[in-house]
Amino acid sequence: MGAKSWWNRTDNRLLEAVLGLAVLLVGVFGVLLPVLGVVGLIDPIETRDVELEATTRVPGTPKAAAADWGMTLTGTHRAELGFTHPDFGQRLLLALPEIVGSLLLLIVLVLLFRMARTLRGGDVFVPKNARRLSTIGLTVLVQAVLSPVLPALTTALLLRAGGVSDEVPFALTFSGKYVLLALLVLALGEVFRQGTKLRADTEGLV
Repeated sequence: MGAKSWWNRTDNRLLEAVLGLAVLLVGVFGVLLPVLGVVGLIDPIETRDVELEATTRVPGTPKAAAADWGMTLTGTHRAELGFTHPDFGQRLLLALPEIVGSLLLLIVLVLLFRMARTLRGGDVFVPKNARRLSTIGLTVLVQAVLSPVLPALTTALLLRAGGVSDEVPFALTFSGKYVLLALLVLALGEVFRQGTKLRADTEGLV
């Protein structure tokens, strides 16, 4: 008599529901609402946290040029870059890192959702899941690169027009943990690929 599996249909439905809800929330709050803000249909993102060159306080309107652009920079060391009435280009630059990050997260969640659906057949070790894991690994790797690069580049473009770029240094900080996670997922995808290939070869001999 075979051992009873600890994973049942209810567990699978619950997992699918959680992943589906995550896809919905990220799609709405991470992509749809920021895009609507960019096009001006709702209140846009108007601020960006930045690191200052020095720890001294920068006034709300540090330079005349910044005031002319409706730009404020307030804080000590870690400051807030704000725009009173951002135009389309500024709204896009402010929202772009969040939109891109959310889109990459959506790719991962959708692929995980599709993998969860393969559990309905009782077998997750299928060739499609190996490809999905590889795609997830590459997506995480892209996110590891874009996560620090996009905010730095868009902030530099925002500051260039307001004349306060001297107070905010251009800095990139990469996180090795996301690169490690991506490599682990890619390795897992290769394990899936080799496992499904071995099983197919074995079934062909029977």
